[in-house]
Amino acid sequence: MSGQPTGNTSTVPRPATNGITSSNMAPSQQRPNDPQVGSSSATNGQPGSASQSNLNNIVIEYLNKKGYSKTEAMLRMESANQDADGRSIASRAGDPNGAKYGRAFTSMRQWIEDGLDIYKPDLRRLLWPVFVYSFLHLATEFSRESREFYNKFKSDFENTHTDDVKALSYISLPEHVKEDSTAKLYHANKYRVTVGQTAFYNLILYLESLEKDGSGGGVLIYIIHTHLTVVTVDRSADERSGLAALLHRAKTAEDLPAEDEGIPGHNPGSANVDQSTASTVLPRLKLGPLQKDADLKGDMRAELEEADAKEPPADGQSSLVQHFEQQIKREESEEGPTRTELQLPPAVARDVQMEVQKVREDRDSFKIETRTGGVGPGVSVTMFTFHNTNDSITCLDFSEDNMLVAAGMSESYIRVWSLDGKALPVAPGMTDQKPASSRRLYGHSAGVYAVSFSPSIASSDPLAPSTNSTHLLSSSGDKTVRLWDLRTWECVVIYKGHDSPVWDVSWGPCGHYFVTGSMDRTSRLWRTDRIEYLRLFVGHDKDVDTVYFHSNSLYVFTGSCDKTVRMWNISNGSPVRMFTGHTGNITSMACSHNGKLLASADDVGTIILWELATGKLRKRMRGHGKGGIWSVSWSAESTVLVSGGADGTVRVWDVAPGNDATGQGKVIGEGGAGQKIDGNAGAAGAGGKKKGKEVVVTSDQISAFPTKKSPVYKVRFTRMNLVVAGGAYMP
Repeated sequence: MSGQPTGNTSTVPRPATNGITSSNMAPSQQRPNDPQVGSSSATNGQPGSASQSNLNNIVIEYLNKKGYSKTEAMLRMESANQDADGRSIASRAGDPNGAKYGRAFTSMRQWIEDGLDIYKPDLRRLLWPVFVYSFLHLATEFSRESREFYNKFKSDFENTHTDDVKALSYISLPEHVKEDSTAKLYHANKYRVTVGQTAFYNLILYLESLEKDGSGGGVLIYIIHTHLTVVTVDRSADERSGLAALLHRAKTAEDLPAEDEGIPGHNPGSANVDQSTASTVLPRLKLGPLQKDADLKGDMRAELEEADAKEPPADGQSSLVQHFEQQIKREESEEGPTRTELQLPPAVARDVQMEVQKVREDRDSFKIETRTGGVGPGVSVTMFTFHNTNDSITCLDFSEDNMLVAAGMSESYIRVWSLDGKALPVAPGMTDQKPASSRRLYGHSAGVYAVSFSPSIASSDPLAPSTNSTHLLSSSGDKTVRLWDLRTWECVVIYKGHDSPVWDVSWGPCGHYFVTGSMDRTSRLWRTDRIEYLRLFVGHDKDVDTVYFHSNSLYVFTGSCDKTVRMWNISNGSPVRMFTGHTGNITSMACSHNGKLLASADDVGTIILWELATGKLRKRMRGHGKGGIWSVSWSAESTVLVSGGADGTVRVWDVAPGNDATGQGKVIGEGGAGQKIDGNAGAAGAGGKKKGKEVVVTSDQISAFPTKKSPVYKVRFTRMNLVVAGGAYMP
């Protein structure tokens, strides 16, 4: 659970060197050998740099050579209205008080709102960067007019760009523009935005007409040309941006930031790679399952043949060997890492038994397909509620064998319970230990903020090697991570390396690696057989609040209070993706079992689904109240997502794209009465009274299970597609 209080700093993200080029071509028209047109490397008064006028002439010649006549004409007009430093003459002469900025921005905004609905979502994206750069230009030359401009238009952006609007409020003098970190960030980078070709060309024509009327359209054209990287695309060639999608977005009340908008590393933004190199080419990912070696396949096949002989399949049911062969075919059709590439130890008998049991459960599990005809699949939730905790529980985790639950306490200890209420095993040789259904683990000297059970699965053969959980990891405010042996109930290793509280820890799917995230803004990769960390992942500008492994163990994800999610390759430590678009701090994440999607959630109640291969935002889902979504988990088929959080609800979501095309949302009441199940009980109900603050729920939500007064710390889909959840009763 990553809902713990964190020591967030007010550090502004470091400026990124954005080398994305400005282009009025569709992506299909751009060629890798074309020079970078409109690059942000314009002169800054450095020795040897070309003047703005010379640079414009070079660009004009290039556009003429390539046949981009409209763009060439627009740039010639702009060049005729610029001085030697590239500054707009129109903004410096004939209107000395700078009032043209306000008049032009007002006209542009009104023209967008009066236009066709299908163009509004695209063109509205331009308003924020034009507002920022117009304000910074005014603050450099006209202090009084800059305050009037800011106060007049700031309300348009306070909901979507809260932090930046607040940061700009302190700027009123030229010295502030040079010294303020937010102003420097925008000046050092071009703001990237993708809009439709037709919409953008119409806007430029309108601004040109404003300039002819003397209403200041030229200053806005200059700002767009100088400070924005506008990538125009043919919307008809993109299904996600087709007419139906555009009409739906036009009806949406909230104009949400797009995944391909902004300055990389500064929200809202795009899924980018390495801003230090200004690369826009996404590395190819190996998203397929972990490849099994020949020896492991052979051992599994022998075990499955024996199991089929003991328990023949029912009529119409495939045998375990047949199901295994189908899995192998799917595995070989996708590119995934090998055990050798990940430097995993050779598989042992326990590994074979775990893989065999996975095949059995995958065949016999309750199948959850995506909803059809608006009818959602039935999902049952077992809710474990902890009483008399005095608000001391900070985190929860359930073991994958469905035998144990562990809770981290603010009083610096861990408590482990058996889910079935039976006595936990007594450590060998510890005759003074009495049988009990729970154990307390002492060792940390500060609050415990995360616990994670080692990978396990329910044992089906009592004569085979045990596949139950054997170890537990915990992270604490004492800056350490501890490894606990669940057979002796003792701490066996203390991992030190972070120099601030460690907010989260997570095992890798194979149990050999684990990853941590800390207040020191770093994430670290560890291996259980070494005392020191293997990799140091640096790039976030604030606390790393939550961490998670990819389903094939080759990648890790880190979510931060800087509102970004980053993806790292553990084999070389390099960043491969960065996802920006959240408006709140990242509080939980989960990768789908098929390895293709990532779900990330924040503390304002939003879940975003990302496509890992393309780095694009797939959909945004809302319904939780504020306070944080503390846990998300995927069904075995990667078709359904379940979430739980501070609003005391467990919610089930459909992840298939396009199910929200109607744009219709439901209105529910927070805090409604509903069933709450204690201990080893049945499914929670979803009924409730309309009460308290109303929350708009996107149509992706399949069902909701409200508790009475229990924030949900952890939710988890079992491999059999049942849901277990846990929380503490807060009267």
